[in-house]
Amino acid sequence: MPASEREKMAAGEWYCCLDDELDLLRRQARLAVHAHNTLPPDARGAMAPALRALFAGVAPDVFIEAPFHCSYGINITLGARVYFNAGCTILDSGRVTIGDRTMFGPGVQIYCAEHHKDPKRRSQGIEIARPVVIGSDVWIGGSAIILGGITIGDGAIVGAGAVVTKDVPTGATVVGNSARRINAT
Repeated sequence: MPASEREKMAAGEWYCCLDDELDLLRRQARLAVHAHNTLPPDARGAMAPALRALFAGVAPDVFIEAPFHCSYGINITLGARVYFNAGCTILDSGRVTIGDRTMFGPGVQIYCAEHHKDPKRRSQGIEIARPVVIGSDVWIGGSAIILGGITIGDGAIVGAGAVVTKDVPTGATVVGNSARRINAT
């Protein structure tokens, strides 16, 4: 039996994002995101219950400021004391795993999907999901962009506005577009 588009997406194979099952999952995510973004802060708390229920795994002390956006939610795992400032986006067609005590500045974006390079295949919705792994005690500066397939090591710092196109070693600081390593002082 051929794999479903969802199974292919989860396996890191090329899949068609124009699929009824994936549409339904994105709709469920939009509803949870809407609840999170529109609840009064006192009613929402650290995270709206609908958003918490959507994620693959989330520690009890995670805090996500509104607004927030994710495409599926089901591929996101968040460690203890993870903090997202306002305006963060995770396009989680691939797995996104974030370690304990990692902090995100406002407007950080994580993109797991890589669209096909062939224009005809791209127009048919063919893409591949690349996972993102971010270690513990990482600081991601505001408006940074992290592309799919990236691993960021424990204790690393990604400067504001950086575009991360390559893995970031443990303890390293990267800045710029494309992000590049700098010597720590």
